[in-house]
Formats: sequence, C-alpha cells, structure tokens
Amino acid sequence: MAIMKSEQILAESTVSFEDAIKNAVSRFSKTVRGLASANFNNMSTTVKNGKIASYRVNLQMTFEIEPASTGTKKTK
Repeated sequence: MAIMKSEQILAESTVSFEDAIKNAVSRFSKTVRGLASANFNNMSTTVKNGKIASYRVNLQMTFEIEPASTGTKKTK
C-alpha cells in the first residue's frame, strides 16, 4: 500500500496560469521524487499600472512517500 503526502505551494508566471502550473510541476519534480498529482486550489493575478503583471496559482502537490529502509546489513 502506498503512503502519499501532500504539500501546498504557490507558483507564479508572467506568461499565463498554465505556464505557472507547468513551472510548479517542473520545479517541484526536481526536489521531490514520486510526484503523483497537482491540483490547483486557487488562481490569482497581480496588477501593475492597470495591467496583469503576473499569474499565480496555489497548488496541492501529492507525492508518494518512499518505504523506510530496514537499516539491517547482511553479514557474510
């Protein structure tokens, strides 16, 4: 049986919401093994001078916890 863990993160892009999600998945995958899903909770923008400056997404990232090693050594 797999044990899963979930972390909430915020990702940002100056291009689009989709780009923010892609950046988040790519960056998160570099530091966490076993990424299984990314579920977005919220989308928002920052506005500067009446124009959208950046796109932000809050994501719930779910990944599998690796089994613990037994820590026993085999002796000959």
